Amino acid sequence: MTATAPVSVAIGRTLAASGVAHVFGVVGSGNFHLTNAMVDAGVPFTAARHEMGATVMADAFTRTSGRVAAVSLHQGCGLSNALTGIAEAAKCHTPLLVVTGDTAQGDLNSNFHIDQDAAVAAVGATPARVYSPQTAITDTVTALTRAVVERETVVLSVPVDIQDHLVDIGEPAVGVPQPLRSGPSPQALAALVEVLADARRPVIVAGRGAWHAKDELVRLADAVGALLVTSAGARGLFADQEWALDIMGGFSTEGAAELIAGADVVAGFGVSFNKWTARDGALLRTSTIVHVDDRSSAIGRHRDVDLAVIGDAAVVAAKAADTLRERGTAARGYRTPEVRRCVQEVRYWRDQPFEPLHDPGCVDPRELTNLLDELLPIERVVIPDGGNVNCYPAAHLRVPDERGFCLPLAFQAVGMGLSAGIGAGIAQQDRMPVVGTGDGAFMMSLAELDTAVRARLGMVVIVYNDSAYGAEVNLFHPYTDELDIVRFPDTDIARIARGIGAEAVTVRDVDDLAAVRSWVDGPRDRPLVIDAKIATFPSWLMAQRYVLTEDSLSDDLVSGIV
Repeated sequence: MTATAPVSVAIGRTLAASGVAHVFGVVGSGNFHLTNAMVDAGVPFTAARHEMGATVMADAFTRTSGRVAAVSLHQGCGLSNALTGIAEAAKCHTPLLVVTGDTAQGDLNSNFHIDQDAAVAAVGATPARVYSPQTAITDTVTALTRAVVERETVVLSVPVDIQDHLVDIGEPAVGVPQPLRSGPSPQALAALVEVLADARRPVIVAGRGAWHAKDELVRLADAVGALLVTSAGARGLFADQEWALDIMGGFSTEGAAELIAGADVVAGFGVSFNKWTARDGALLRTSTIVHVDDRSSAIGRHRDVDLAVIGDAAVVAAKAADTLRERGTAARGYRTPEVRRCVQEVRYWRDQPFEPLHDPGCVDPRELTNLLDELLPIERVVIPDGGNVNCYPAAHLRVPDERGFCLPLAFQAVGMGLSAGIGAGIAQQDRMPVVGTGDGAFMMSLAELDTAVRARLGMVVIVYNDSAYGAEVNLFHPYTDELDIVRFPDTDIARIARGIGAEAVTVRDVDDLAAVRSWVDGPRDRPLVIDAKIATFPSWLMAQRYVLTEDSLSDDLVSGIV
């Protein structure tokens, strides 16, 4: 006799059997049965306080673990609350499945009714839906397969009038098909080998699309004497390599930027040569640019390249290294004793000299972050939030490997750091999430501190508190003194955090970090919030990376810095 179950149960069983590792969400009437079905099928569930927070948690979980997470949302307003997080995931090509209720088919008068497919498409995600009870399982598998295979954020709408229908269920299919990784064409491989063999100062850049290609890229770099570096999305991939710089782009040290800019060939694998990674093109002006990616649409999107190679990063790098070995190519390239010393000296911001600012009652954020880097365990996941202060955690806190860094800044929204830290912490419970955020971003996302407390996460949240939306202050103060609309009274963030159940400390001087040491030595069974009253001065990011004039103060620049 064929067993039957409601559509909601069939969907939950299908997702569990297909390998969904965790579900985050906010439950309402439209997704109540769907969420319970996933939980009953064995998928762990984390209840967030806001739908955007839930979506960002799932995004960070997937990015830092490599396992697919799901999001569960109520229809209409539940989905619309999550759209900023969905846009962030979509821009990063995170393979994420968002399961959302939808109003009954044809019920245009419902308070919850919106055109969900149009809303999802508008933020760059992929709309999908369950069309009928009979196709529910197939529609679900198709949506999840597309998320995994195409590396897309897919939103699966499930109308409420379908969810209770009984359908035949058997043993659910196990797993989602994995795509075969493609290699380069013979012509492209030959051209790549020639360019690298002739290079005198090659640099190999790995992006998020090359996470799986570390060994192959190291082998290729050894063959041609290349320096290694990553974009922000893959920071930490080469943390154990002696010829590697930390990061390319806006977060590079000045010495690292000079070495990259001095390359005669820059070969990017699974990387986006966008304005942040290329420092608005300044790091690539004199180089031959090679771009390797398995998506042709990604190549040349941000800037012209000299050689395009379509193929998987690991496959292309391995074939190139093998060909060079067969040819007997073994070049010194960029790897001279002088360059080696320079790489070690300029690799990390924490090793660069500076004169700390002495502002009574405030701590220099660079000094603070360097001390925390020493104090906190290196088995960590660093998560910078958006805004004026993201440079301090993103550049001054070291990471152990590629899973030790998560940058939720593709949409340039502030307020995602705390939620991303929770998702990363749940994904990797043997590591300490370390979130760096501003006071504005923290207050915007404050509700999710309760989620971290309930999850008993031993995470650290560094709030760089300048009592302002600091990016706007720094951006506009040369042109106007009407800045009250982006300044706020001093807020006792530590007291607020304690009220929610976290541990907290206010830091006005480096001596105040003794309380942090005590927390590190303790059970770490709840979050620690550090309310750091920081000395204010022109943003490190803006002072070091951009010279603003009236001619260069474009809308694009403003949106990028914010």
